[in-house]
Amino acid sequence: MSQQNVVLDDEELGRALTRIAHEILERNSDPSGLAIVGIHSRGAILARRIVALLDQLGGSDVPLGLIDIGFYRDDLGKRPEAPQLYSTEIDFPLDGATVVIVDDVLYTGRTVRAAIEALFAYGRPACIQLAVLVDRGHRELPIRPDYVGKNLPTAPGERVFVQVEESDGVDRVVIADAEAAITGDAA
Repeated sequence: MSQQNVVLDDEELGRALTRIAHEILERNSDPSGLAIVGIHSRGAILARRIVALLDQLGGSDVPLGLIDIGFYRDDLGKRPEAPQLYSTEIDFPLDGATVVIVDDVLYTGRTVRAAIEALFAYGRPACIQLAVLVDRGHRELPIRPDYVGKNLPTAPGERVFVQVEESDGVDRVVIADAEAAITGDAA
């Protein structure tokens, strides 16, 4: 029997994103050189929300980009299935910008590494920062987030599911054992 536990409900998830948006503006006092890039799929949704929050907080006109890392993964040849591909949408110059990569869950660091490599195909940012909704630990690469919604220590056999209204009909973060069949991206 699988166990699951809601660790962020819709209100807590909203507060976490609001706090991240505030921290981004505090750290980057001139938002004119700032850009937000979300990793498909749920990182892209969270990035859209962060850009909307930045706009409300006075950091208007922060460009939003969406990036697909499917072909930049280091396990591409080892996966039994082909990666699901999304469109990369970066229609602003990255050269010299401060880019905040947004993802839902930081686990091993390999997704973020792939996102950084994919970004360099579009330009050379002056600085790359990382915002994640959940940092669950267990890093395999030396990657550390700049902005974290919730630190969530987990056991290796557990999975973290981020569910968002836009694709799952609900906003929440669930931690479950490995056998759980919960809709949403798991890390």
